[in-house]
Amino acid sequence: MPESYLVIGGSGFLGHRIVEFLLARGEAAVAVFDITQRHFEKNVTFYSGDITVESEISNAIQKSNVTCIIHTASPPHGLGTKVYWHVNVEGTKTVIAAAVANGVRKLVFTSSAGTLFDGTELIDCDERMPYPKFTSDLAYNETKAKAEEAVLAANGKNGLLTVAIRPAGIFGPGDRQMFPGFRQVIVNGQTGFQIGDNTNLWDVTYVDNVVHAHILAADKLDAPLPPAEELIEASLTPISASTGYHRIPTSAARPLGPAVEITPEAEAAAAAFRSTEPEERPVTRSKFDPLASSVLDIDPSNKMQVAGQAFFITNGEPVYWWDFVRYSIKHMGHVHRGRKIVLPVKLGIWLGTAAEWWCKLVGKEAGFTRFRVQTVSTARWYNIEKARRVLGYAPIVGLEEGVRRAAEACLSLFMRVKV
Repeated sequence: MPESYLVIGGSGFLGHRIVEFLLARGEAAVAVFDITQRHFEKNVTFYSGDITVESEISNAIQKSNVTCIIHTASPPHGLGTKVYWHVNVEGTKTVIAAAVANGVRKLVFTSSAGTLFDGTELIDCDERMPYPKFTSDLAYNETKAKAEEAVLAANGKNGLLTVAIRPAGIFGPGDRQMFPGFRQVIVNGQTGFQIGDNTNLWDVTYVDNVVHAHILAADKLDAPLPPAEELIEASLTPISASTGYHRIPTSAARPLGPAVEITPEAEAAAAAFRSTEPEERPVTRSKFDPLASSVLDIDPSNKMQVAGQAFFITNGEPVYWWDFVRYSIKHMGHVHRGRKIVLPVKLGIWLGTAAEWWCKLVGKEAGFTRFRVQTVSTARWYNIEKARRVLGYAPIVGLEEGVRRAAEACLSLFMRVKV
């Protein structure tokens, strides 16, 4: 049966890109629900409304005969606790209520990898980790966690199937936070500063990869999957969106060394090294593996299915945060050639605290905060094996290409505004 999609937040950075992907693959029934219309595609019906008013969402569902909701609406960082609770929590609960009341079959929710970030390190984190106890300065993360919890709890209500996608550090053309922030660092002459020793690995995700994951989840919510054993034991090819395919040399596949005459064995070894055929390697699992059968038996909620589950989505290429910043800034035409000033994390937190208090006194929003110091100096990278096996996810745009596209788009926007 053909799907009819409603993209809530379809005027935003991620939501609009999802609309574009759906149209590009030939979907005939795509509608957008948002508070403001910023884009005008042919054959896309726009509904203006408040995400916390159930009747307005129901109106869009009924008029477009919606079968699948993709809910991406969320305020950006920096708008305050009340806004986060209103939109992320109350708004998401309203979307769920409207979906259940109108018999919608699928709900794909844009969650966040931040649902597990409380300021402490996340290293190879997987979906088994429980929600932490959040502090008051992590209201965005807390409200996304509360919204995700409600979405997953609604799975099965009146036939509704739900799934949560947890992207980490979304960037790309149209990004209104990460790359514009890098641009501002260049303008302010702050590219020589670094907080911490740059040993914290980070996961970032190019926007098209996040879109790809949402559409995979929507497609597979009600599709039959192979048995869990097959999903767990199937071989996975390396993630090679940036580096291209490369074979790890072994005794049977290595480059030739010095030789007077090439032997048949050496010729065979050279051919094996040049081959682009993926090697089939057996999957060996231990009790520390998130998808080991013994682990899944202990945690029955972490099922090898789409419905009722959350999935981390990244580029699968963790990078050191300050390396990523400098690489991105370089693609924006700037290379810092002066002295690099490295601030200890404790000093950064002290300065962030002072900046927050000063801005509170003068009635301004602080641009330099404790949270931002913690964010850029803490390891945050995630295990995406569950998404790869259950959703069939793999990044379609590599990190290097993504940075190039995002930098070009940001510079182009800056030049248009400047002119």
